[in-house]
Amino acid sequence: MTPPKQDPSRTDHTKPVEITYHNFDAAATKLGLDYDMRRILKMPYREIRVELPIRTDDGKLKVFSGYRVQHSGVRGPCKGGIRYHPDVNLDEMRALAQAMTWKTAVVNIPFGGAKGGIDCDPAKLSRNEVQRLTRKFISKIHLLLGPHRDIPAPDVNTNAQVMTWIMDEYGTRHGYSPACVTGKPVELGGSLGREAATGRGVMLTTKEAAKDIGLELKGARVAIQGFGNVGSNVACLLEELGAKIVAVGDASCTIEDPKGLPIRRLTTHVRENRQVLGFDSLPTKPPAAVLEADCDILVPAALECQLTGDNAERVKAKLIVEGANLPTTPIADQIFEKRGILLVPDILANAGGVTVSYFEWAQNLQQMFWTEADVNSKLEEIMIRAYREVRAMAKQNQTSLRIGAYMLAVDRVAKAEMLRGT
Repeated sequence: MTPPKQDPSRTDHTKPVEITYHNFDAAATKLGLDYDMRRILKMPYREIRVELPIRTDDGKLKVFSGYRVQHSGVRGPCKGGIRYHPDVNLDEMRALAQAMTWKTAVVNIPFGGAKGGIDCDPAKLSRNEVQRLTRKFISKIHLLLGPHRDIPAPDVNTNAQVMTWIMDEYGTRHGYSPACVTGKPVELGGSLGREAATGRGVMLTTKEAAKDIGLELKGARVAIQGFGNVGSNVACLLEELGAKIVAVGDASCTIEDPKGLPIRRLTTHVRENRQVLGFDSLPTKPPAAVLEADCDILVPAALECQLTGDNAERVKAKLIVEGANLPTTPIADQIFEKRGILLVPDILANAGGVTVSYFEWAQNLQQMFWTEADVNSKLEEIMIRAYREVRAMAKQNQTSLRIGAYMLAVDRVAKAEMLRGT
């Protein structure tokens, strides 16, 4: 029996690299880019995989794989996080590196895109084992890094301490170079405001988008998937504006309270226990239930490919603001657009982190340091300007904010390529 033909428009892309290619192609078509320019902009400039053998604390030898993909440096040094997660692989790094190129271009800061990671679970490693693994990784790729070449930053399961080890290991070979990495502790050249920067950027774009749909933030009901650095900071900042955080979910469970969860206490609980489960003995639901919570605003701030064709029809939010990278598949995008749900895309919404990383890099190069008020003020100016430019591009071309953001970014990078003689 011949199987029925599938409607290609309903074929979902559920791999990160497929999502970035889909979004890029949609923007490139709208911009009228030719085949050669599309190929140049889509393919990574350089990618590397290294094997990382380390001795564990019990004397055993374990081997991990490390990756770094540099997508584009045409507008400035490559910039992108380093994540430690068992699912890290080359395809994921390619997708996230490309997304970083578009993200830095959307907010118009002088960086290109990169991404890196190690296929490990740091929760199963001691602090000393994580340090040895980090130093081994940097010892293998240090020639590809540097303040004017490629500047790492924190990502999933990495933090200011990991960035310090990166800076120190790089410095043993190249001398004191605080600008070689961002997201460091303030005591070692980090920027004030950096830790909350991604969450603050999500809050700022949420404010602008809420105005566009006539949604009052005071009293608005918010659901947040992921309660790490980004999700917890978004929750605190939106609560300060009068919003109620009615649902929070992570890999352990989802908890809900229609009256609003006590966010400060929840933040302390998660910091101490590394999971939402167990907070106040509240009833729990499965982790993915947070995406379908009864709310006005949904902030996916976990991993990729969370909102798909399988669950998009059940999302109740009026506004979705992407705190995570690539959390929404193309079919889900189509469904949200058809349902009239406004979605602020990742390459705009969560660009606050890389923007303040840019501030940190600039401060390190100049050895001049700004106040937190200065950092937050400059961040707000850049994020609001970028949101309005994306909105104008989308309106002019009668497309979604996502494709508007990609068009703005791809056009800037393509012009830079042409000006440099490609």
